[in-house]
Amino acid sequence: MASLLERISSARRGTKAFSEPPFWAGDALRYPLLTSAFLTEDKERIENDFAGYVQGAYKSSGVVFACILARMRVFAQARFQWREFTAGRPGNLFGSPELGLLEAPWPTGTTGNLLALAEADASLAGNFYATTADDAGRIGRAATGPGRRITRMRPDWTTLIVDAPSGDPNGLDAKVVAFSYEPQVGARREPEILLPEEVCHYSPVPDPAARWRGMSWLTPVLTEIRADKAATTHKLKFFVNGATPNLAVKFDKDVSPTAFDAFVKRFQESHRGVDAAYETLFLGGGADPVPLSHDFQQLDFKNTQGAGETRVAAAAGVHPVIVGLSEGLAGSALNAGNYDSAKRGFVDGTMRWLWQTAAASFQTLVTPPRPGAVLWYDDRDIPFLRQDARDEAEIQATRARTIRELLDAGYDPDTVVDAVLSGDLRRLSGAHSGLFSVQLQPAGPTTPAQGG
Repeated sequence: MASLLERISSARRGTKAFSEPPFWAGDALRYPLLTSAFLTEDKERIENDFAGYVQGAYKSSGVVFACILARMRVFAQARFQWREFTAGRPGNLFGSPELGLLEAPWPTGTTGNLLALAEADASLAGNFYATTADDAGRIGRAATGPGRRITRMRPDWTTLIVDAPSGDPNGLDAKVVAFSYEPQVGARREPEILLPEEVCHYSPVPDPAARWRGMSWLTPVLTEIRADKAATTHKLKFFVNGATPNLAVKFDKDVSPTAFDAFVKRFQESHRGVDAAYETLFLGGGADPVPLSHDFQQLDFKNTQGAGETRVAAAAGVHPVIVGLSEGLAGSALNAGNYDSAKRGFVDGTMRWLWQTAAASFQTLVTPPRPGAVLWYDDRDIPFLRQDARDEAEIQATRARTIRELLDAGYDPDTVVDAVLSGDLRRLSGAHSGLFSVQLQPAGPTTPAQGG
């Protein structure tokens, strides 16, 4: 234990030999330059850090914002409930006072606000961290007084502290033993050290290069984001500068090499780069401009950007038709069948996975009301899932018919309901009443009761 406390203390002094680096530290090695060759201003750059992802993608890329917003609008509508499991099968949902912390996570806050924050951090940083605090300034498990609330831990200020009996943080015996939270702005102070059971760590997409950390889904499509922003900037410059075409410049054969070189140098200094794209040219004698392209149909911006947008949406797990991207709105993609199929894939393949992962992560912050209960999501009141509600009604009707048939066959009513709802008909074994439907009785007169 002394060794562990020493390592945690070293983390408090800024030493991170036993901490897992943030996700962007790996990105810095894989992507030394995350800037487009066409975009060199800071505001157009996607840096190797959380703030860079926020400024360079979320706040400046329409397609990235639209994909995160599409996920957030559905994800944040779920509620939390408890669910009991019996013999490995899920039971009914139920509420309890313990859920009040998730229903009102902070003053004026709602479950939707909490889930929206979780989605934003998970998409941009790959990880969402939160703990509890109260009005007395206590945090984590110690926060039991008035004003107890959930507080978000900014992901780039949170470090996972790892310990291993062997002394090797990469060894098979290594595990996360604490979280260090150290704000990088405002008053400088010692980092807060929290135990794993005091922190909600939601990381839906694992980073294969790490053991406990998540990865932003933006990381694999940074090139697509840069290309999309470059194409958007080029389109803007095309219109700002009078929609003039790209040009080549021809010279008279009598122009000397020295004059040619001087002209090219001065021309490049004045007109190279996206900020000078499509500007009107003023040329001296002997220079003849030749148009290379004339309109967006020839430049093919629409198809080029559309393909990139689709790849970004695919990384987000959102069908383009759900986001409203150009390729999703083309042709037959808008008919009802295709839209319903896209919505079903988005809900079943992306949202339910995120909800299940989030429920397991947030259970760290609340106490189950009784043994066997786990935190689960409740999606019954989400308008986006109304198609699922119709499907569920059909499933319930099928279950009702099955229950009726089994009751007519003479099985115990309570056992029948339990077997049908759990999907395990083996539970009917030994539960027959010994009574049968009239249709199963042999033909002929019945034996009168004795003494009748």
